[in-house]
Amino acid sequence: MKSPRRTTLCLMLLVIYSSQATLDLNLEAIVHPLILHERELPGEEPLRQRRAVATGSPAAEEYTVDVEISVENASFLEPIKAYLNSLSFPIQGNSTDRVTDILSIQVTTVCRPAGSETWCSCETGYKWPQERCLHNITCPEHGSSLPGHGCSCLKGLPPKGPFCQLQRDVTLRMSVRLNVGFQEDLRNISSALYRSYKTDLETAFRKGYSILPGFRWVTVTGFRPGSVVVTYDVQSTTPSVELMHKANEQVIQNLNQTYKMDYNSFQAVTSNETKFSVIPQVIFEGDTVTLSCENEVLSSNVSWHHVERHFDIQNSSRFSIYTFVLNNMTSVSSLTIYNITQRDAGEYVCKLILDIFEYESRNRISVMPIRILANEEMKVVCDNSPVSLSCCAENNANWSKVEWKQEGKINIPGNPETDIDSGCSTYTLKADGTQVPSGSSGTTVVYTCEFVSAHGARGSKDIKVTFISVANLTITPDPISVSEGQNFSIKCISDVSNYDEVYWNTSAGIKIYQRFYTTRRYLHGAESVLTVKTSTREWNGTYHCIFRYSNSYSIATKDVTVHPLPLVSNIMVDPLEASVSCSGFHLIQCCIEEDEDYKVTFHMGSLFFLAAKEVNRNQVCYKHNFNANSVSWCSRSIDVFCHFTNAANNSVWSQSMKLNLVPGENITCHDPILGVGEPGKVVQKLCQFSKAPGGTGSPVGGTVTYTCVGSQWKETRNNCISAPINSLLLLAKALIQSPSQEEKLPTYLRDLSASTDQVKHEILSSPGSLGAIINILDLLSTVPMQVNSEMMTHVLSTVNIILNKPVLSTWKVLQQQHTNQSSQLLHSVERFSQALKLGDNPALSFSQANVQMSSMVIRPSHPKTYEQRFVFSEADLWGNVVIDRCQLGDLQPESSVVTVAFPTLQAILAQDVQKRNFANNLVMTTTISRYITTPFRISMTFKNSSPSLGEAKCVFWNFSLANHTGGWDSSGCHVEESNEDNITCICDHLTSFSVLMSADSPDPGSLLGILLDIISYIGLGFSILSLAACLVVESVVWKSVTKNRTSYMRHVCIVNIAASLLVADTWFIVVAAIQDSHYVLCRTACVAATFFIHFFYLSGFFWMLTLGLMLFYRLVFILHEASKSTQKAIAFFLGYGCPLAIAIITVGATQPRGVYTRKDICWLNWEDTKALLAFVIPALIIVVVNVTITVVVITKILRPSIGDKPCKQEKSSLFQIGKSIGVLTPLLGLTWGFGLATVFPGTNLVFHIVFALLNAFQGLFILLFGCLWDLKVQEALLNKFSLSRWSSQHSKSTSIASSTPVFSMSSPISRRFNNLFGKTGTYNVSTPETTSSSVENSSSAYSLLN
Repeated sequence: MKSPRRTTLCLMLLVIYSSQATLDLNLEAIVHPLILHERELPGEEPLRQRRAVATGSPAAEEYTVDVEISVENASFLEPIKAYLNSLSFPIQGNSTDRVTDILSIQVTTVCRPAGSETWCSCETGYKWPQERCLHNITCPEHGSSLPGHGCSCLKGLPPKGPFCQLQRDVTLRMSVRLNVGFQEDLRNISSALYRSYKTDLETAFRKGYSILPGFRWVTVTGFRPGSVVVTYDVQSTTPSVELMHKANEQVIQNLNQTYKMDYNSFQAVTSNETKFSVIPQVIFEGDTVTLSCENEVLSSNVSWHHVERHFDIQNSSRFSIYTFVLNNMTSVSSLTIYNITQRDAGEYVCKLILDIFEYESRNRISVMPIRILANEEMKVVCDNSPVSLSCCAENNANWSKVEWKQEGKINIPGNPETDIDSGCSTYTLKADGTQVPSGSSGTTVVYTCEFVSAHGARGSKDIKVTFISVANLTITPDPISVSEGQNFSIKCISDVSNYDEVYWNTSAGIKIYQRFYTTRRYLHGAESVLTVKTSTREWNGTYHCIFRYSNSYSIATKDVTVHPLPLVSNIMVDPLEASVSCSGFHLIQCCIEEDEDYKVTFHMGSLFFLAAKEVNRNQVCYKHNFNANSVSWCSRSIDVFCHFTNAANNSVWSQSMKLNLVPGENITCHDPILGVGEPGKVVQKLCQFSKAPGGTGSPVGGTVTYTCVGSQWKETRNNCISAPINSLLLLAKALIQSPSQEEKLPTYLRDLSASTDQVKHEILSSPGSLGAIINILDLLSTVPMQVNSEMMTHVLSTVNIILNKPVLSTWKVLQQQHTNQSSQLLHSVERFSQALKLGDNPALSFSQANVQMSSMVIRPSHPKTYEQRFVFSEADLWGNVVIDRCQLGDLQPESSVVTVAFPTLQAILAQDVQKRNFANNLVMTTTISRYITTPFRISMTFKNSSPSLGEAKCVFWNFSLANHTGGWDSSGCHVEESNEDNITCICDHLTSFSVLMSADSPDPGSLLGILLDIISYIGLGFSILSLAACLVVESVVWKSVTKNRTSYMRHVCIVNIAASLLVADTWFIVVAAIQDSHYVLCRTACVAATFFIHFFYLSGFFWMLTLGLMLFYRLVFILHEASKSTQKAIAFFLGYGCPLAIAIITVGATQPRGVYTRKDICWLNWEDTKALLAFVIPALIIVVVNVTITVVVITKILRPSIGDKPCKQEKSSLFQIGKSIGVLTPLLGLTWGFGLATVFPGTNLVFHIVFALLNAFQGLFILLFGCLWDLKVQEALLNKFSLSRWSSQHSKSTSIASSTPVFSMSSPISRRFNNLFGKTGTYNVSTPETTSSSVENSSSAYSLLN
């Protein structure tokens, strides 16, 4: 286009100045001779503030002014440039009032006329801004544009700015090769060679690159091998390719030729302003991501590289690269990554190459997974209530949509609502009984919420919703009306089987204790049965059967009427026993603690008498004055009963009152209360009706024993119970039958502690009260599921009183009565300790003179060693209890470990089983609140209070001894260390070999346990040695006995059988030895040992199966030939693959619940999971299969089909295999058959002994029958180790023996054997060819049938 101005030449000047005042610039004083016209560009700010200059006067501001100069004569251009270059800056303003200094004047743009058009170009060091080039066409005479640059010349004078702008400085990282040998001194920057090279090269570089626009400096940065590669940096403005080549030529010209610089090796890397963009900025897995690299340098040679993966990216199904030139201005290269993954994260490099220039830009991207937050499982009750499923994206992103899907047997749609801003979506659904009938209750539907990003990423979360139908409950229809003491049950049936909880409530909202009801689940329903064996008046009322499903409840109610009727235990009879003169009278009575309308009669035999009612305060007695003359039974004993009948016509009989009718002449003792008696007569009387203090009507309990001595009754034993304690005993008996016993128990224990403290002086002389307290504790210890710290404190306070030293004499009276109440007390304390729930309290301690307690809660985060110390200064006794961290780590989290120590209990506990060796030290009991699935050991240290009494013995109280009355037992405990000061005991559990398949092992400390240990260790020792010898023999004779395929496979099986059993036996004996040495393995080690023992024993059996199947295959499928490699692959899969799968499945199914191993030994669990069957069932199945194969194979050999003629060596091997299986399988079957018998509790001890014997020596059986009995093995060993004379003799004897073998088909024994299969006469095993073959065949038959 044509210029709008008539000018010959137009220049743009860039003037930079600093000023302290408002600018009033007049350039004519400076360039007036040269400039004919000047004007500012319209529409532009004439002044541009750049920066402030700090001075002593007001701050000087720096400004930039664009000045346009038009001249008529083009020849003025060069003089103007020369003049401007000759100026010395800064140029000062007015000398009198200097406020402005000109700092720089530069020519930036020159516009020249070209015919009817004007061409504008940039001066050196300046370039057109990008927006100017985008909307103008490059001058055609300039060849479009210079290579690598957007535009250099534009047509037409720009109507307004911007004009050419100063190019920024860039640092070029360059390298060039010198074709000379590399010397190590070039690595040392302080060497003379390095300095010489650096000086010469920098001089040449400086001279050559000085022609570059904006050249600043050049410096050599180093040398590296490759001939000699010189690396150096150059700073200038961006040069053109042609100018860089020219500069490189000048460098070579200015460098000494001895350096042999290679012109073609110049390379330059620049980090120019490349625009690297990533879309989207926040990247999720699955997104489609575009990386764009935009550069002003025009080139299509662009490559992409992933730094971390060292991967040059090429076009593929997941990566797409597209490079193009935009508006002839910029090069754009886009890398698109489809379905991006986290593996694609990292640093990406975009590299553009133009001639020797390499433009590189980097960007690092991160790929985040989409995390969706939601409840993974929900239960929805189908009661038509709205339920919302909610999903929220953890990542903040521009989600395009959220989709909901469902998958399941039933279809229950909902309404989705999504809030894109919050990243949450809800799905509201309603379900009713029509959509989910009772038969479909418990059906799970998977709802999936899927978040989709704007760039294609998808993240989903599954919510498993279990739909529960509202249960229809059916309860026992008949009315329930019972009397006290009778039983009743209520059955509540639900038509759905899925529920969260089932429980029973009273009408008052009190939850029934769980021991009173049972709940069972069926396929399409469930039932809960409330059973009360002994009803009391507390059970009178309305009961609710409640099935809870999430927050929905199904309730059925039932009314129970309990009519008053005294319990047998609450009917006090008098007399218990009495003597009555045949002509006399005696008062008999039955008393109860309530006044109800009962019909009471006394019965003796077929006679009955009405009773007279008498009320005495709170006690009602029914009496009858018995007249002995009314019966004709003199000199006989009769039993009298009270019979109570209530309004519901239910009745109860009292205990019997025994009346001995005696002639009057034999009576010597007379008493109005006790009655009469003959000399030596012993009678018991309830304390309440006796002459004992506190008797005669007082509410006391217990009995008094009297003996007729001379003419007087004398008290011989007083077991009376004080009134407060007796009342508590009656309440305790009622409490254990109460429906709300857990609510009442805390108050009751507090009252027991207070009452015991009140009557502690009476206990000193009242064995009955002492025994009653023990009975109360025993009764109550069976009630609670959990005991809190306050309840435990009340229990121990009561125990502290009854174990006081002054009370020990009363304990001795109880011992003389042959009661086991000391054991009963200890057992009660243990039950309370085990039920102790500490809650948030890390520990609870209790310390009194006669009992101390310490406890600890096992925290999963930081288990620490359990170590407690107990000191009783009055008794001069102390003790420590230690359980190490390894043992505690095996316990369930939040378990409580509680230890209670007693200094006086040892004096009242019974003797050991042999009635000797009284304990004379502390008694410490330690309990764990949770179920223990693995054994653990406990260490206890006691003060040696009697070092002179002889050898110490560590014992524990075994409650099951002496017909469950308890006794001292040393099983599992031993003395670890003993000296004059203390004794350290270690207690754990022992094992014996027979436990391998036994869930009911013998007592380790018994004679049988010791015998089984001896058999196991000796037998296993022989077995391990035999198996090792078998492997040695096989290795020696391997080449001699594996000449054909069948022999090879047979010996492969024998070797693997021996190897498997050798490893299994070794594992077993090591574990047994460790545990028998009183060291308990940690859970992990125990699980590992059990896994390997299980795996290798199973491997032995499966290799036996492989041996049998191989024999079956060789004889039955004789025409089918499989390769040796195929047979080996199948054999090893069967031999090791199947056992490994069984062992892994077993441990995977049981170990997460902690019931893989037994509690006391490292072997498969039986009581909880029957994991032992994973060993027993495969083993016995294999035994049965091998026995079957043996029968089939022997039948096949003795009655071959036509054409069945295996070669002689094959047949010899087949005979040997058949012999091995025929001998080994019965032995193994018999062994593990006895082992199966030991699985069941109560097995006869003979099975344990036989199992231990057979199992321990099975390695010896394999050596003898599987290896050494093979004639080929014998011959190979003789040939290996014997002299030639012996070999000759052996050959002769073999030939002689083979001529008429014991089991040849012509022998009488063989004929009888043959007749068993219906054959007579003789039969040749194979076609005789030579004498040796006949010998071999005979030997093979001998081997098989032997």
